[in-house]
Amino acid sequence: MSDGRPAADGVARDVESEVARRRRRAHFLRERQAAMELRDRVQPRRARAARMRQAMRMRTFRG
Repeated sequence: MSDGRPAADGVARDVESEVARRRRRAHFLRERQAAMELRDRVQPRRARAARMRQAMRMRTFRG
């Protein structure tokens, strides 16, 4: 049966799964950011050390 419906249905599923994947990824990234902020508040010394390491990394990439 070559009426084109299976192909269109497959594309719709791909788009739907892509939307669902993006939604899950956005949710994960929000939770990850919240966890990092909480860790920074709970452990300020470790957070400061991490910021210093990141700053050092950024300095080494400048030419």
